[in-house]
Amino acid sequence: MKINTGRVMELRKANSWSQEELVITAGVNLRTVQRIENGGSASLQSKKALASAFDVEVGDLDHQEKPTMTKYEYKVVKFDVKGLFGGKVNMAAMEAELNQHGADGWDVAHISEILNSAPMTSML
Repeated sequence: MKINTGRVMELRKANSWSQEELVITAGVNLRTVQRIENGGSASLQSKKALASAFDVEVGDLDHQEKPTMTKYEYKVVKFDVKGLFGGKVNMAAMEAELNQHGADGWDVAHISEILNSAPMTSML
């Protein structure tokens, strides 16, 4: 069964444990810990042992699937860029907002400027 590899490593490092120390605490084989951290695969028994060692619920170690977008899914983000040629555009704020959308899994597909109506539209 799949296990959240990142969470296991995060919890191990938060406890300042080496893989060997986790082996002793959880009562599992070193190869099991290595396999889990490299591939995210564990038996239910190993998952329970790790959860017990970390003092977390078994469900806290569940693998989290990232949602995938369909080919035609998009969103439009509008920025107010009034005064583009006469004033300052807050590029840092625009970059921060685009990065936030990127963190949610969106990719920038097209950016266009409409000079007379002021907004810059980005289809993500």
